[in-house]
Amino acid sequence: MAQRRAPSALARDLAAVAVSEDPHRGFATVQRELKDLRHLLESELASISWHDKRVREPLKARVLEELSAMDIAPDVAAALAEMTPSRTSLEDTSKLPMALLLRHLPVVDQLSTVNGGVFALVGPTGAGKTTTIAKLAARWSMRHGSDSLALVSTDSYRIGAREQLMTYARILGATMHAPNSGRELARVLERLKSKRLILIDTAGMGPRDVRLSEQLEALQLGAAGARVLLTLPAQGEGHALEEIIRVFNPISPAACIITKVDEAASLGAVISTTLRHKLKIAYLCNGQRVPEDLHSAHQRRVWLVRAAHKLMQHAPLKRDDAYYARNFGRAQIHA
Repeated sequence: MAQRRAPSALARDLAAVAVSEDPHRGFATVQRELKDLRHLLESELASISWHDKRVREPLKARVLEELSAMDIAPDVAAALAEMTPSRTSLEDTSKLPMALLLRHLPVVDQLSTVNGGVFALVGPTGAGKTTTIAKLAARWSMRHGSDSLALVSTDSYRIGAREQLMTYARILGATMHAPNSGRELARVLERLKSKRLILIDTAGMGPRDVRLSEQLEALQLGAAGARVLLTLPAQGEGHALEEIIRVFNPISPAACIITKVDEAASLGAVISTTLRHKLKIAYLCNGQRVPEDLHSAHQRRVWLVRAAHKLMQHAPLKRDDAYYARNFGRAQIHA
């Protein structure tokens, strides 16, 4: 009768057979260990590179630290830091990051609607398009009267959207129109050629809404000559703002309007997005009051940067050396 083998010995034999039957398993283990070793080595080199930068280029390092604390994205912070002068006349070098932001912040030089025209506001759900149109319309009516103003709504999806715009139009004494297709929009705009300012309120949809492409096509068909203003909610996270840019980029926004500045815990993400894409800022909205809470970005650029800095001081982001090494030291190694 054959002798029975111990369970532990049997398990070892089965494991040995499994390895011999799959020679690639050992190779995969070696690859994984080499990858881990490479990651560890790169992390150490990145840490050395970052500490070296702090010694050799203290102004650049200071800029990177301050911008990172303001929640400016690493790629944008690095690009701004490269523009840091080797010397500065500023007595307080802590103001250098704000000075760089002010110098390179993309803003529209003049009020976009100062001379009138056809403007279409686009953006995601809840970005504040309708309220922003009310502010623009009220500002125009105060300066030029409501006879030269027309409001148009293509939002047939959201319950009460057109009624809200109709209420604003009634208060201002302006005409309001509600076309249901691109062809109808084209006919409406043809009838309104005598108006000096036409503001088009579009349907707010999420970037992944399958109906969004239909809305954009209708806008391009019916209002091909309109200047598009993209509404960006200030409290949006970086990846969400990037997706908004990607989705609405095909209709070539002329500028953006940053809304809900008063609701943001940080302005770093929205500022980073405009800088990264060189998307000019036309207006800033920091409240619900019509039209008081609408401001020209050109006139309030200093206020915007100070607001971003103030939010940083109120709740500074915790950035340790590992963060700086990972984002700025590693980039130096690859460079």
